[in-house]
Amino acid sequence: MSFDVIIVGAGPGGLACAEITSSQGLKTLILERKTIIGKKVCAGGVTWNGLVKKVPIDLFERQFNTQYLFTRSQNVSVSAPTPIIATVNREKLGQQMSYKAQQAGAEIRFGCQVSSITGNMLTFLDKTTRKLEQQKFTYLVGADGSSSLVRRYLGLPAHDIGIGINYQLPGNYPHMQWHLDSVLFSSGYAWVFPHKETVSVGAYVDARVMKAKKLKENLFKWAEKSGYPLAGYKGEAELINFDYRGYHFKNIFLVGDAAGLASGLTGEGIYPAIVSGESVARCIVNPKFNPVELQNMIKNHSRHRRMVSILGKNKFFSTLLAELVTFCLKKKVIRFNAAEMAP
Repeated sequence: MSFDVIIVGAGPGGLACAEITSSQGLKTLILERKTIIGKKVCAGGVTWNGLVKKVPIDLFERQFNTQYLFTRSQNVSVSAPTPIIATVNREKLGQQMSYKAQQAGAEIRFGCQVSSITGNMLTFLDKTTRKLEQQKFTYLVGADGSSSLVRRYLGLPAHDIGIGINYQLPGNYPHMQWHLDSVLFSSGYAWVFPHKETVSVGAYVDARVMKAKKLKENLFKWAEKSGYPLAGYKGEAELINFDYRGYHFKNIFLVGDAAGLASGLTGEGIYPAIVSGESVARCIVNPKFNPVELQNMIKNHSRHRRMVSILGKNKFFSTLLAELVTFCLKKKVIRFNAAEMAP
């Protein structure tokens, strides 16, 4: 059997892509290695400026007009008339996006692990039947995350990687918090993102300056001091690829983390995944399409990547920038959305 488009990965990027290609009459198959849609280690924060038009408002669990920032010497609150950031449940988001993609005509197969790509032929293992299968494609889209097989097939390395560690605790917490402690988290940060009945507590850092084991140790130090009881709860870790090297390679495309489009500065990944998925779909449907939204986002991505590269080399610079940015936010010299991936 042959498909016009095969998408590897049923995350937000792959599903956004599939909805458009299917709605435009292209025979589309999504292969997802997991058996549950939408499950991923993620704090679940989405910027209002970037995703208000991309995610249905009924999927937002909590909305926050005020953000609380903590550095080594400042405690600052930043407010806006409209929500700055909202939290979403990744599973609910995935379920709704998969429903829309299937309604448009896409076929989704779960428990399918891609093993190889040869020419226009893709080989994968169906874990339910334990059989190897092959499918032909005209276009292939890698939406398979930071450890993308499609990216490896293209021979693209991934050196610029971040680490996120997340704990989901029960309880109703009132405030969304960012903790910019350069001693514990270098140019990264710890977060407190309240959801409907739980709170996401975790930390993010550039993996080139800190290993996962050390990040976990520092997260526990900070959490104990800050009053968040992480002991006894199971934490989950995720690699975040921000080593962008292109998204279009003849008849093969990369989106989201597979393309390295997550923010190296903040770890923001849902918005880049959806924007790149939609843009790639439109490029497939119409080769003359000009992906302006994606190009603008890539410019912001490059700016974030340069900042991470500079800050990661020196804790003094990380501390100085954290203090300066927080002070400027307090004085309203800059707006909170200056750090978003959305243009």
